[in-house]
Amino acid sequence: MTLYLDTADIAEWHDLMPTGLFHGITTNPLLAARAGYSYADINWSDLAQTARDLGAKELHAQVSGAADGYEDWAGMLYETGKSAGIETIVKIPLVDAAIRKTPVIKALGGRILMTACYDAKQMFVAQGLGADFIAPYYGRMIEAGVNAKSHIATMQTLHNRTGCKVLVASLRSAEQMTDLATVGAEIFTIAPAIARALLSDPLTERAFVDFENAAPE
Repeated sequence: MTLYLDTADIAEWHDLMPTGLFHGITTNPLLAARAGYSYADINWSDLAQTARDLGAKELHAQVSGAADGYEDWAGMLYETGKSAGIETIVKIPLVDAAIRKTPVIKALGGRILMTACYDAKQMFVAQGLGADFIAPYYGRMIEAGVNAKSHIATMQTLHNRTGCKVLVASLRSAEQMTDLATVGAEIFTIAPAIARALLSDPLTERAFVDFENAAPE
């Protein structure tokens, strides 16, 4: 099981990365906006260094803007990661313009993740492009009326044949994670609220209090 922290909020990084739960951090323009950042103005060198210092092994960041600039941006992110001592992975949306730019990004030598997946058929695109990861948006799929669990089960089967890893995103609860584990999902990126839900359980807390009360002074 591999977990990533899905946020651009540096305060959340400082709070949750020291738990040791997370292999890395994922972010995108929407998460940056929610954290109060202008994506175009982010200092990726500082961000990568902070992620590394907090124990992240990977930092996933998404291309944005005009597709003609994707190759240069991806090259910058890969070099930034090398300088900071952390692997940077480029996230590419599964839309036509971005798909067409994927081969030149892949040729740079770094790993890539195809993102904003809503259908198992998109696994064929990711595999055909040689993507290392694909990120289905589980919560958004459900909200759009898609049988999300079935699609992810199919994607997991395809992963076992192709090697493209399924990194489940857009989760709404820890319970969704346990449900998806029953169909083989094992890589998740989760929001801080879900991370905190994993860290506590009322019955466990009650048992802990009983243990402490029973301990001699």
